[in-house]
Amino acid sequence: MVDIVVPSVGESISEVQISKWLKKEGDWVAAGTDLVELETEKASVQVSAPEDGILVKILKKDEEFASVGDVIASFQAAAKGATGQPAAGQPAGVRPIATPIANPVSTPANTASQPAAHVMPSAQRMLDDNNVPAANVPATGPGGRLLKEDVSRYVAAAANAVGSTIASAGVAVSAATTAAAKSVAATISPPAQPTTSHATTAIVEQGSANRAEEVKPMSMIRRTIATRLVQAQHTAALLTTFNEVDMQPVMSLRKKYQEAFLEKHGVKLGFMSFFAKASCEALKRYPSVNAEIRGSNVVYRKYFDIGIAIGGGKGLVVPVLRNVEKMGFAEIERTIGEYASRAMANKLMPEDLEGGTFTISNGGIYGSLLSTPIVNPPQSGILGLHSIQERPIALNGEVVIRPMMYLALTYDHRIIDGREAVSFLKTIKEVIEDPSRLFLEI
Repeated sequence: MVDIVVPSVGESISEVQISKWLKKEGDWVAAGTDLVELETEKASVQVSAPEDGILVKILKKDEEFASVGDVIASFQAAAKGATGQPAAGQPAGVRPIATPIANPVSTPANTASQPAAHVMPSAQRMLDDNNVPAANVPATGPGGRLLKEDVSRYVAAAANAVGSTIASAGVAVSAATTAAAKSVAATISPPAQPTTSHATTAIVEQGSANRAEEVKPMSMIRRTIATRLVQAQHTAALLTTFNEVDMQPVMSLRKKYQEAFLEKHGVKLGFMSFFAKASCEALKRYPSVNAEIRGSNVVYRKYFDIGIAIGGGKGLVVPVLRNVEKMGFAEIERTIGEYASRAMANKLMPEDLEGGTFTISNGGIYGSLLSTPIVNPPQSGILGLHSIQERPIALNGEVVIRPMMYLALTYDHRIIDGREAVSFLKTIKEVIEDPSRLFLEI
C-alpha cells in the first residue's frame, strides 16, 4: 500500500486545493500517469502514479483543501489485469468475501451463481455491507471485473424479489424485518429528494423570484489574489496617474512589417512587446519604479523582470518575462504566447510566477476604457493598458481622428514621487508614439 501525499510545491506554499481527480477509485493506472490536479496559490500542479497499480481510495474530494504532506489517496501496486486474489497480489481495498448472513437475500431467478470475479474495491465494499457473496453476482466489467454497478443491480433486484414474495404469500412481516429491507433498498436507492427544477417551479407558481444560492469554496488562486490585493491596499500608499497615447505609429509599423515578422519568427507582432520594451526604457530612466521596499531599505534592481497579467483558466495570473532588456520583440511575443497557452490549460509552474520587478496589465482586451490597476506587492508600480478608440485630437493645429489609448500608472507613493511617476508615464507615451526611439536608445 502506498500513500499519495501532497508534495512540497514551493517554500512559501503550505496548503493546496484538490482541483480535479483525473482517475476514479478502482482505476488501474500506469506509472507516471497523472492522478490528480492540485491548485496552489500560484499555479496548478499534477501528482502522478508512483508505479503501475490501482487507485484504491480517494480521501480528499474535488475542491477540498489539504496541507503539504497530507495523505489524499491510497494506491496499491499491481500488474495490469491482476486477478485480485490474495495469492496473485490482491489490490489493497479488496477485502475477503464476507460470510453470508444466516438468512441471505435470495438470488433472483434469472441470476445464476458463478465463480468469483475480479472484484473492484468499491464493489467489494458494497458486497460486505450487504453480506452478499461475490460468486452470486454476475460481472459485466472488462476482463470479467465485478463492478459496483453490478452489485447495485443485484441487491436492488434481490430486494424487489423479496418484497414481491412477501406480498404474494400474505406473510405478516415484523417491524424489524421491514426496517432491514428498507435499509437494503436505501443503500442502493436513497429516498428521492425534490429536484431544483421542482423547487423553482413551486416558487414561480407562488409569484416569487427564484432566490436559490450556491455555496462553493474560494479557489486557492482567488484566495491568493484577494489576500495580495488587500495587502497592497493596507501596506502601500497607492496613487494612480493617467495619460493617453496615439497608437497610430505602432499600428502602422505593425501593418508594414507583420507578414515579414511572422514569416521570419513564426509569431505575430503584437502591441505587448512594444509596451514591454518601452517600460524597460522608462524603468532605466526612473529606477525607483523598478525598486521595492524591503524592511527599512529601498532595493533598486538593476535588471528588468516584467510580469504580464494574463487571464488564465481559473483566474488572473502574472507570469514573468525575465531580463526584458536582453530580449528581442520576437522572443517577447513568443514567450507571452507560451505563457498564455499554459495559463489556459492551468499548466503554469510556480517558478513562472515568482519574482517580477514591474507589471503590465492590459484590460483593453476585455473592453476597459479606463481603470486604476493595483500594485502587485512587493513591486512598486504597475502599468495599465486600455482599449484603443478612435477619438478627435488636435494635431499640428488641425483636428484629426486618431486611435487613442488611455494609460494608467499605479505606484507606491512611499518611494516614488509624483514627478517621477508622471515622467515615467510620459516616457512610455513618447516611445510608443515614436517607436524608433527603441532602436536609437534616445
